[in-house]
Amino acid sequence: MPGPGVCCVIGAGDATGSAVSRRFAKEGYTVCAARRTLAAIKPLIDQITFDGGRAVAFELDARREDQVVRFFDRVEAEIGPIEVVVFNVGGNVRFPVLETTASKYFKVWEMCALAGFLTGREAARVMLARGRGTLLFTGATASLRGAAGFAAFAGGKAALRALAQSMAKELGPRGLHVAHVVIDGLIDTAFARTHFAQRVAEAGPQGILSPDHIAEAYWWLHRQPRDAWTFELDLRPSVEAW
Repeated sequence: MPGPGVCCVIGAGDATGSAVSRRFAKEGYTVCAARRTLAAIKPLIDQITFDGGRAVAFELDARREDQVVRFFDRVEAEIGPIEVVVFNVGGNVRFPVLETTASKYFKVWEMCALAGFLTGREAARVMLARGRGTLLFTGATASLRGAAGFAAFAGGKAALRALAQSMAKELGPRGLHVAHVVIDGLIDTAFARTHFAQRVAEAGPQGILSPDHIAEAYWWLHRQPRDAWTFELDLRPSVEAW
């Protein structure tokens, strides 16, 4: 496998996105971390730099085609060849069906599905020229099944899964490893500990997903040999009911 190049993390949030960014930076990859605002990425960039890695912050709304195209063009021209792209944009919102406006539903679809398509298409555009690359999509429980209050989120995540599967079948024979990761459980974040404190307490330390452990799975997927690629990987705590 070629030496470290660039790892782009679209949706480099405070939990999974940051952990994946740190994991690839640890291996010598230059991390291009993208979020809606530069201020939100600064702590991650500072941490990677402090640890001896290299990271560059990008302000990006992944729902906007012109911004996504410009992002990939700029990274390739100014930073280096993109070897890994991680699409980690969220969209986990809860609304009863009768309170889900067309605007809310469309926004969630844009975040989960349209942004994933734009990211995947542009990643493929630059990677196919070299005949290699890894494209990882972050999914959720909602990727596989709907639930009360999650019509919009499930619709967006199910669409993202179908996109990833279609891309894997089309691009795998051409050298691109496309994988979809189902995160089936609560991730250990400040948000979770604040808004789901009782659930976190009941689950205990083994009942909530560690972002760093999720990142290890992403790294493992990237390192798989071409004769044994995984398309879909599901991660959940041992006590999670499924």
